[in-house]
Amino acid sequence: MSRDKYMSPLSERYASKEMQYVFSPDKKFRTWRKLWIALAETEKELGLPITEEQIEELKSHAEDINYDVAREREKIVRHDVMSHVYAYGRQCPKAKGIIHLGATSCYVGDNTDIIVMSEALEIVRRKLVNVIAKLAKFAKEYKDLPTLAFTHFQPAQPTTVGKRATLWIQEFAMDLEDLEYVKGTLKLLGSKGTTGTQASFLELFEGNQETIDKIDPMIAKKMGFEACYPVSGQTYSRKVDTRALNVLAGIAASAHKFSNDIRLLQHLKEVEEPFEPSQIGSSAMAYKRNPMRSERIASLSRYVMIDALNPAVTSATQWFERTLDDSANKRLSIPEGFLAIDGILDLCLNVVDGLVVYPKVIEKRLMSELPFMATENIMMDAVKAGGDRQELHERIRELSMKAGQNVKEKGLDNNLLELIAEDPAFNLTLDELRETMDPAKYVGRAPLQAETYLKDVIHPLLDKNQDVLGMKAEIHV
Repeated sequence: MSRDKYMSPLSERYASKEMQYVFSPDKKFRTWRKLWIALAETEKELGLPITEEQIEELKSHAEDINYDVAREREKIVRHDVMSHVYAYGRQCPKAKGIIHLGATSCYVGDNTDIIVMSEALEIVRRKLVNVIAKLAKFAKEYKDLPTLAFTHFQPAQPTTVGKRATLWIQEFAMDLEDLEYVKGTLKLLGSKGTTGTQASFLELFEGNQETIDKIDPMIAKKMGFEACYPVSGQTYSRKVDTRALNVLAGIAASAHKFSNDIRLLQHLKEVEEPFEPSQIGSSAMAYKRNPMRSERIASLSRYVMIDALNPAVTSATQWFERTLDDSANKRLSIPEGFLAIDGILDLCLNVVDGLVVYPKVIEKRLMSELPFMATENIMMDAVKAGGDRQELHERIRELSMKAGQNVKEKGLDNNLLELIAEDPAFNLTLDELRETMDPAKYVGRAPLQAETYLKDVIHPLLDKNQDVLGMKAEIHV
């Protein structure tokens, strides 16, 4: 490892080897050669004087790239595509003259970018499905466990731990819908020439429009795509990059929300992310168990959400058929967005896989607040016992304020039930009041909602994706 130059944390600490390879130079330049082979095959099949021997020669060197030759050539010509055309020609002397025939640099550059984004989106899709699957398992296990719900991070009506998890799942499922839509609409640029007019092919094919119309569909099929964009300038529309990174930003927003909830729950000691036996939470405070995985999810997620602005601004500022101020930005924003979301999803997989729930702590907090939430039921019981609804409402309000003062100002336990039992207006004993303190009575339809959502929405989604389930994430640091 080189220690005398900058190393990206995305590759050193966060992203998987699989995602790193998709954006590697080796993947890029091997794809260039596959595109040159597809172009040559198409031109041969459409009647240009290209021989099978030349095609076979190109195929025989599709993988063994002579990087040293390309590197030295680029020092002279200052052009990466022409340097690799030259290097490929050095390995394929018989095919040298037909490499890149009729194409412009964006033929290999832009088509490769689409291919790489498509493969990267597939990696993201698989991991996203697995995050949903693990959360679904968690939601099912805890669908009946009552917990205190919060609005404004203030105690509200109870819900269940599993129902809360379905809120996380639903957002990730929405992201999956967006991803699958965008991935399904990706098309290749094809080979349309310098300004997208295919003028070079008019020359090559002597103005035969019917033949030229076959070029892009044939290239797309050879490269595993259904179609090419029907019109373009020199490049595919940079709106495509915007759509792809907006999907990543959506996943990042969902992951950030999930990780924030886990961090808050860990503060409450109700739920914890995994904490390894030898893990150190703080260099100074040995007792601490910091939610570092969830914090890292939040940190990387903010990066991805902001990074999505890059292709949006780039798309907005392209001039006519193209400018080159997109190139340097794309080299950073697209790979780094994917590498970061890859690390985020690995962290999500790891966190969900090892979530620890503390039912006793959850019950204690819920029971400390439940008397306030049960007052309506208590009031109805008192009315049945002969009380006046309006008078009882005022008495409950006064007693609730007194109990709240005991908790906040004196640090005492919530004694609302005792105060109500002592008040003759209610005509209820403490034992009768305690019978109303079953948390399951106050969670509404939360268990059924969780069960129904998993059965009707998530399980069918997972059934369609059985082939990608079972992933485990390796966390580096």
